[in-house]
Amino acid sequence: MSAPASSILNHVDGVLHMEDVPLPVIAEAVGTPAYIYSSAYIRTAIADIRSAFTGMPLTIQYAVKANSNLSILALCHAEGCSFDIVSGGELARLLAAGIPTDGVIFSGVGKSVEEIDFALKAEIACFNIESEPELERVAARAEVLNIRAPISIRVNPNVDAQTHPYISTGLKQNKFGVAPELALELYQRAHAHDWLDVAGIDCHIGSQIGNVEPLLESLSCLLELVDQLAAEGIALHHIDLGGGMGVTYQNETSLDMDAYGAGVRQILGARKLALMLEPGRSIVANAGVLLSRVEYLKPAAEAGAPSFAVIDAAMNDLIRPALYQAWHDVLPVNRHEAQSHVWNIVGPVCETGDFLAHERELALEPDSLVAIASAGAYGMVQASNYNARNRACEVLVDGGEFRVIRRRETMADQLRLEQELPG
Repeated sequence: MSAPASSILNHVDGVLHMEDVPLPVIAEAVGTPAYIYSSAYIRTAIADIRSAFTGMPLTIQYAVKANSNLSILALCHAEGCSFDIVSGGELARLLAAGIPTDGVIFSGVGKSVEEIDFALKAEIACFNIESEPELERVAARAEVLNIRAPISIRVNPNVDAQTHPYISTGLKQNKFGVAPELALELYQRAHAHDWLDVAGIDCHIGSQIGNVEPLLESLSCLLELVDQLAAEGIALHHIDLGGGMGVTYQNETSLDMDAYGAGVRQILGARKLALMLEPGRSIVANAGVLLSRVEYLKPAAEAGAPSFAVIDAAMNDLIRPALYQAWHDVLPVNRHEAQSHVWNIVGPVCETGDFLAHERELALEPDSLVAIASAGAYGMVQASNYNARNRACEVLVDGGEFRVIRRRETMADQLRLEQELPG
């Protein structure tokens, strides 16, 4: 499950291909930097999750925040996914892609009145409620609009996901969800409310989880509450276990999906609850690369100093290394005769923190192409115009074909929303 991006990359006659397409052909057609995604990898990742939960009533709620390109959303929908959103903008993207909203669940701690109204009118499947005041706001807006609101409470089980602190979400010091004891009270209030329909229960304890135990511990915590609610006559229809399934970037152990599925099956037992998962990263992270070109090679000026390979991609294109100290493999696209050397891979942005990789031994030449692997999740969605740089284009590969699914941004695009000062 979720093998490194190298699993959809291969050298043919010394040239790196994604599926059956040589990456230099894409670079020649669309330029660099460019995000390039594999359709085959996405299909396989979805199928692997479904296989691990065979025999259970599973809905895969693709987490739109991981990669929200319209073509990626349409591909996931074609493979049977529903969707997890965290903003009104993500809901608008699903509508733009022609995707039905009756399978959409809305997570996130800061839903505005406008977003709630938008989601109610779109008749989404469920609001994942993250606080007491949010429950009150959703109920109030449902009454104003005369539309019943289906809700689920996101329970914070205080389980340590054993992951990076920035992507841990299931501890009591995190901003997400509510404590189990408060969740019980909120369910009682929701059950009695004229404009709320209690639909399910959910949690999400973090990202990049490589061990099934915290996930199964969270499930057991939720089921204690499910049983309490059932005893009070409050029946739930679904249980949403969130996402966070870890993938391999370097040498991490990716989550054993078969073991996860077997554990969930055993713990759920005979309970008749529909099951939801919210994978994002595990579907798209290793489906994508960021293709870039070497602008300059800057060897060390003295012994002990670093050597720099300056490429045309930068932290504005892929911020994960600077933000999370994330590791991404860097692969030369063409095999050359150049002598290998240890390089720091950096971009043109005017920040010392503008790096894509440190201390990589690579054979590079000026104008070489490199593929920065595992860039399909939290890459383009976090891109910015810092240093007035245009954002990259996006390309989808399918077998021996490829197409641009987002054109390269231009300066006219950047300036469109601005105006000169008077005088």
